[in-house]
Amino acid sequence: MITHQSYRRGNRLLEALPMHDLEVLTPHLELVELSPGQMLSKSGEPIRTVYFPVTAIVSLLQTMKNGSSVEIAAIGRDGTTGVPILTGGDTMPASVQAQCRGFAYRISANELREALRSCGSLRSLMLLYMQALLTQVAQTAACNRLHRLDEQLCRWLLADIDRSGTSDLQVTQQLIADMLGVCREGVTEASGKLCEADLIHHSRGRIRILDRTGLEARACECYEIVKREFDRLLPCISAMEVTP
Repeated sequence: MITHQSYRRGNRLLEALPMHDLEVLTPHLELVELSPGQMLSKSGEPIRTVYFPVTAIVSLLQTMKNGSSVEIAAIGRDGTTGVPILTGGDTMPASVQAQCRGFAYRISANELREALRSCGSLRSLMLLYMQALLTQVAQTAACNRLHRLDEQLCRWLLADIDRSGTSDLQVTQQLIADMLGVCREGVTEASGKLCEADLIHHSRGRIRILDRTGLEARACECYEIVKREFDRLLPCISAMEVTP
């Protein structure tokens, strides 16, 4: 059974809620394990379930007619997939896919709608998160168009370690290429340079961050812009301890 004590190392949006609001949600939350590449919902489908990631990272993907897709935002332990429900939306504008293996709390969309009606703190917190998420989407679009691939890679890696809470990422170069909408060869070259500079260590299916400060120095301004907006809008979340 899930109790409020379970959230001590869990999703930061849930952790930030006052106890009375959290107790409203707790009976309806189910801890589930997500698999890499697992499709949680497709664009245009009705929203039936909402996820609050804990160790998993969930990607919002925009897919073209030819089947190609690109990540427009990543959601980790600082967020939720339930933003459209705030505005009365019944469908997801983008596909929702698990990026890596990890855990998340799942709740039915109907139960979340009911909680939003009765829990003012939950509603206010999710509205602030929605604004921060929109900043991430807009900045990602600009970054993918205007910045070098090596800068994009640094931004992406930094965002992932923030949202997963670990510096050891279970990701492949092909996955990163798919998320950035670029060729794998470009990611291989860019990550090779980061390895040579002792900023990361790359092995099959895994990247470990060795020098976060050095990675931040090589990233474009997009990472800092998004992080600053999250910190400004959600100080109760940004002040929480980050797992080394």
